Amino acid sequence: MTSYRPPRDCPVCADRLQVTQLGCPTCGTGLTGRFRSCEFCGLDDVERDVLRVFLASRGNMKELERHLGVSYPTARARFDELLRKLGLHAEQEERPADQRKASSAEAAERLATLQAVASGELDVETARLRLGVEPE
Repeated sequence: MTSYRPPRDCPVCADRLQVTQLGCPTCGTGLTGRFRSCEFCGLDDVERDVLRVFLASRGNMKELERHLGVSYPTARARFDELLRKLGLHAEQEERPADQRKASSAEAAERLATLQAVASGELDVETARLRLGVEPE
């Protein structure tokens, strides 16, 4: 008997479908109700394979890279896409681009301040003031 994967989203309104009926293939018993769906059931075969290999390798991205036969950045991109699909994407990806740029600019300023202290161009107290660090 051929088995098909149910669709995840409604073909009419695109809202998430809900499981409301279960059936036993052996005896024909059927259950009707509102059942919680599996968050991983919406993944396609390739995505589930990526997740399975990642979990089996205890989170080793290099192992995932080897399994997929792709470069590390490609393996990472596929895994990131899987996380997005599961709603587990990183907080940084949720922030607007202008906020990410501001964070990068702040990090660059902090690094420049620390480098200036390391090279002797800036004294420690001035650096503390720039970095917002309380004096000891």
